[in-house]
Amino acid sequence: MSAANARPTFLLVHGAWHRSTCWAPLRDALAAHGLRSRTVDLPSAGPQGTPTAGVYDDAEEIAAQLRWIEGPVVLVAHSYSGIPAAQAATEGSDVVHAVYLAAYMPAEGESLHGIHGRDQSGPEDLTGTSPVFFDPRTALYGDMPEDQAERAVGQLVEQSLRSFQQPVTRAAWRTVPSTYVICERDRALPPTLQEKMSTRATHVKRLATGHSPFLSAPEELAALLHEID
Repeated sequence: MSAANARPTFLLVHGAWHRSTCWAPLRDALAAHGLRSRTVDLPSAGPQGTPTAGVYDDAEEIAAQLRWIEGPVVLVAHSYSGIPAAQAATEGSDVVHAVYLAAYMPAEGESLHGIHGRDQSGPEDLTGTSPVFFDPRTALYGDMPEDQAERAVGQLVEQSLRSFQQPVTRAAWRTVPSTYVICERDRALPPTLQEKMSTRATHVKRLATGHSPFLSAPEELAALLHEID
């Protein structure tokens, strides 16, 4: 986009167990390129009411942010948030491009559990939350220095189980141009699964990082996003 006033705002959407503060290093790196960014806190992450928030609540929160932002938007979804982003970005918003950063990229009727082949025949869990049930130091932040990884682990929150169970009814990637960013050293979302989902994207990029390049390689990720601008 050549005109300065037409440059997009990057809306950064965090994954499961995270809050929007995780994007701070990337926001600084984007600002160094003269790029605007905003973040959103998903209702499914953190303290929950009853029933707990799910994909559709998260999608509505994303859609609300999109309605608030003036001008074109590049939507950047990390990990789990690719699911509500796929639901939200089709609602007549100004999203000109969607970036799936080591993210789920569902088709209509798919949920996170469904993508992993889990049985979805039972009722939704309307009250449960899940702490991080694996080794987050290794899975999420394996390519980060110990002090930074410890700080990141300490900021993780619980995630609603419902968010893993609800299927999308829309798939933004069918109509919105997209880039899938494969994180080649990811130990949380297997690169083989990322490769499979990336075939749905318009473009594919790669980073030689773990699951969280917004923390481990923010300048490199910002440079990649700048190419999309």
